Amino acid sequence: MLGFTPFKKHANRFNYIPRYYDPEKEAREQRRAELRGERAEDAGREYRPGQYIRTQREARAARCVREEERGRMRIWKMAAGAVLVLLFIYLLYPRLADAFLRARTAPAAVETAAPDRAEPRDGLDQSHVSDVEWQEQSIVVVPNDYEE
Repeated sequence: MLGFTPFKKHANRFNYIPRYYDPEKEAREQRRAELRGERAEDAGREYRPGQYIRTQREARAARCVREEERGRMRIWKMAAGAVLVLLFIYLLYPRLADAFLRARTAPAAVETAAPDRAEPRDGLDQSHVSDVEWQEQSIVVVPNDYEE
């Protein structure tokens, strides 16, 4: 009776690691069990006919309620946006349009004192001639008297 003693503090421990243990496989199986509607506390219980169907139906009903609530919130947001756009059109748009029309049709008349114009030097200074008058002037051809 080697190794047997009645005064042990704990049982023999073994350093056993399962050869084919796959934690990912266990996680997958647990997830599948949850999707089927099985829970860890239901593992010891017997199967009730229709238990998986009821679980799926309840999950589907909860999902439908969430989607309906999300749809209702979306409708409320669109309605609020439409009200804001209508308020903008009703209150601000006429004022903005009126301001732009007034700015475009009636430019502010600002009178500036015309500076005294100096007489053109040698007929070359034409700063006092407007663009229309400039275009209406005749072209003067000067003969080339340059000799080589």
